[in-house]
Amino acid sequence: MNKAVNNGVWSGTWVAERLGVELQGDDTLKDLLGLALRRNPKRAHLLVSHVLGKHIPQSPTVVYGHGFALGRRVRDLLGAEEAATAVVLGYAETATGLGHSVADGIGLAPYLHSTRRPVPGVAPAGGFEESHSHATSHLLLPEDPALLVGNGPLVLVDDEFSTGNTVLNTIRDLHQRYPRRRYVVVALVDMRSPADAGRLEEFAREIGARVDLVAAASGTVSLPEGVLEKGQDLVTRYEESHLGARGCVESAATAAWARPAPTGPQPKSDRITRVDLRWPRGLPDGGRHGFTPAHRIRLENALPAMAARLAEALPADTHRVHILGFEELMYTPLRLARELEQVTDAEIRYSTTTRSPVLAVDDPGYAIRSRIVFPAHDAPADGPGDRYAYNVAGAGFDAIVAVVDSTADTPELHAPNGLLAQLSAHTPHVLLAVVPSYAPEPLYVPERPSMLPEPLRGPAFSSYAPEDVGWLLQDLSDVTLEAPTEEREEAIQSGGAHYAESLPVEYQPSQQYQELFQTALEETASRLAQAVGAVTEVVLAERSPRPVLVSLARAGTPVGVLMRRWAQHRHGLDLPHYAVSIVRGRGIDANALRWLAAHHDPRDVVFVDGWTGKGAITRELAVAIEEFEAAEGVTGFDPEIAVLADPGSCVRTYGTREDYLIPSACLNSTVSGLISRTVLRADLVGPNDFHGAKFYRELAGADVSVAFLDAVSARFPEVADAVDAQAKELLSADRAPTWEGWAAVERISEEYGIHDVNLVKPGVGETTRVLLRRVPWKILARAGAGADLDHVRLLAEQRGVPVEEVAELPYTCVGLIHPKYTRGATGADGKAVTL
Repeated sequence: MNKAVNNGVWSGTWVAERLGVELQGDDTLKDLLGLALRRNPKRAHLLVSHVLGKHIPQSPTVVYGHGFALGRRVRDLLGAEEAATAVVLGYAETATGLGHSVADGIGLAPYLHSTRRPVPGVAPAGGFEESHSHATSHLLLPEDPALLVGNGPLVLVDDEFSTGNTVLNTIRDLHQRYPRRRYVVVALVDMRSPADAGRLEEFAREIGARVDLVAAASGTVSLPEGVLEKGQDLVTRYEESHLGARGCVESAATAAWARPAPTGPQPKSDRITRVDLRWPRGLPDGGRHGFTPAHRIRLENALPAMAARLAEALPADTHRVHILGFEELMYTPLRLARELEQVTDAEIRYSTTTRSPVLAVDDPGYAIRSRIVFPAHDAPADGPGDRYAYNVAGAGFDAIVAVVDSTADTPELHAPNGLLAQLSAHTPHVLLAVVPSYAPEPLYVPERPSMLPEPLRGPAFSSYAPEDVGWLLQDLSDVTLEAPTEEREEAIQSGGAHYAESLPVEYQPSQQYQELFQTALEETASRLAQAVGAVTEVVLAERSPRPVLVSLARAGTPVGVLMRRWAQHRHGLDLPHYAVSIVRGRGIDANALRWLAAHHDPRDVVFVDGWTGKGAITRELAVAIEEFEAAEGVTGFDPEIAVLADPGSCVRTYGTREDYLIPSACLNSTVSGLISRTVLRADLVGPNDFHGAKFYRELAGADVSVAFLDAVSARFPEVADAVDAQAKELLSADRAPTWEGWAAVERISEEYGIHDVNLVKPGVGETTRVLLRRVPWKILARAGAGADLDHVRLLAEQRGVPVEEVAELPYTCVGLIHPKYTRGATGADGKAVTL
């Protein structure tokens, strides 16, 4: 840790010698604190922390470590059970990052910090005053008003605990609205005077609650009589004498308050480099409106890739880098700086700008040695004014990365006297990273109430537990829809019928095939569990902290249930999950989308499927969502599908791109909750109905749906570390779809004389479907493919379908549906179809 000492001189010496101010207390106190002076009618001296990351550049690991360690102490104080119900509240502006770090140390605690920035449309849940601060009014603006409601402990975090007035004001206000039994006050330093020491205990008795205090160090400030007046006089005299002597200052408006500009040649940045962090969509930029454990998971997963982008943007010869946060935006820049510290050899330092004016004195015995002054650039509610960056000028940084939220990315920031221009005078390289300002928005509410029914659930519809999935379908179990495979194929290819207007006769697996399924499940369960965990972590990190899983029935539904189970197992999240119908050539069920939009935020919806083949459904969904949103005026649905396996390179969100056997592809309804594939037929599905499906109750004796889920879920604990590594790798990788699968399908279609990509089904899963549901012509198998194709070979043998080994095949196998099929037809090779 960088101590508050320069060349053996404590950074409070200058003030102590001139005003007689003394710090008394723990041995570590002067390692943590220095002293400075400010023009404030209530308190002239300022305790300047060396580990807070506000006024003094510090290693981000040191800054984060102090907050995290305090959080661990709070967790030990409360015990695991009570800590799991805690809520953490930090104070703007200086303790927003500290409070967030404390919440991380506690573990599962949600976090909220007060703010001085009103946000239109967000009603305050409370407010209070800070008696000695430069700016006093604090607002509490949680997105979820229930965040502050509950019986668990409320942990209040500030950088210092002096008079106790701020904490008492907060507790008094909140206790009247949301009374609770226990409060914990956390501070880097406890600097209460003897007179103030007993106030906390008295207040606790008054409100009938327990109030504990946790601090890294404690002591008192000894202030001689008249110190306020002496301090103000010293500030005035110092300003006047140094302004007259040096004649040049850095200032946006109040010239007397800045350090004299350095003489001699200064580094000059010719341009500002903007860095796109690719901040996860919908992830809050901090705790202004609340930051939940789910948000924390998304941030942790996204940090490596964002830090890598920062590192890539830095010049190659950079040795000292400063990450400069922005007023209340402390935590995000801190975590970026800490992550950057892990991946680069450069020395990384971190601090943030502030609205608090402090006298700068270039003396090793003074805590604030330089100051940059610039105009406010976020349209503050209290009007324009100066803002400050301390100890950055003259510090010798090769590059400075300014991190601001999008609200603050204004013309004032980029003005000739703005922050970026001021920084350019002190470093060769200035970079700008803008984090989207998070603002809660109301959920979409349809103009007319939906008359659609509630989702179907097991055991009335499907063999899944009712909480596993809600089926946005109608029950057609009493309708005869099955047709022989031969007749279906003829009708489909002749254009006489669509494949979704009837159902294939359910394949009844032989004993040999069932044994093959069980063997495949045992051998692949761990690999499946890892892919499930990886894709779920990517979804939580990039798509939404509270995703609504919507699986494409029915192949996607077992995967959706497994993803839901992973989120619950690993993160304690209870994610909603629904299954909907999508039909090639007809699009997704629009009524299901209407129901989802009426009950959830469309931005949280994540569509889930089992695997990709050539990407036809991916394209179908994108078109269908575009048409739906244009027709309905609803926005926010993301057509990007999350899949377990993406061998066709058709999506960005996947667990793996390997083409291997997913055992759920081996069977039909008996591994999918006993639900048929979906049906869309005009005489059965009206304009205001969900698409339909059947529940095959009569197949309960052969059902392995829950057994499949349990077998994969049982491997979750053993793959946890592998999932962490795989998710981290995925999040930092270039996962842009290449669509190589589609290109391969087009080539195969032409090479084999089929001339219809819809009859080429690539991948193990799609090939299995061909053998179970369609009239297969032949199977192409990659030379050397092993056990992943045992079930394919068995099915092909039972159907009399040849398996042709191909040396250069991008998939493990490809199923070819018989081209231009009618009864008695021959294939392109002149051979009759064998059924």
